[in-house]
Amino acid sequence: MKRTRRKLDASLYILLGLVIVALIVAFARDARLPLAGLEASGRLLRGVWIEIALGFVLAGLLEVLLPAQAMAQWLGRENLGRGILVGWAAGLILPGGPYMLFPIAANLIRTGAEPGPVIALLTAKTLVSPIRMFTYEAPLLGWPLTLARFIPGVLLPPVLGYLGQWLFNIFKR
Repeated sequence: MKRTRRKLDASLYILLGLVIVALIVAFARDARLPLAGLEASGRLLRGVWIEIALGFVLAGLLEVLLPAQAMAQWLGRENLGRGILVGWAAGLILPGGPYMLFPIAANLIRTGAEPGPVIALLTAKTLVSPIRMFTYEAPLLGWPLTLARFIPGVLLPPVLGYLGQWLFNIFKR
């Protein structure tokens, strides 16, 4: 088993900086606030830990079940258009919330998927949710508004996949 060391990147430093600033501000307001914030964090973690753990387990299982070569073939640079369509379709049918989605997306990128297909997947999953549409949107907002949001939401992921791939290539330079 290959052991990899976590790379300290800018996002980790930014997150650490934000936590430190928030702790300083909380302490300056009231010395008890940092502890209250940690207690609130614990309540949040207790509420979502199972979803986070299952998301990582599913991402790990997908890594061993779907070989990197297959990922590169379906979501890689060789056929970017097909990859974006596959990412779009997967995002439309993938169940679960962000705790499952983002570990899977991170694993896809790590195993060779191009950013465009992953962006299409993320966009489709976050913009269009059939469960949300039928259980919340249509009953609460009505079908005209639901469909007016659904149609652009279902059509945008491929466009954003191509745009995101183009921007990624610019930023990567």
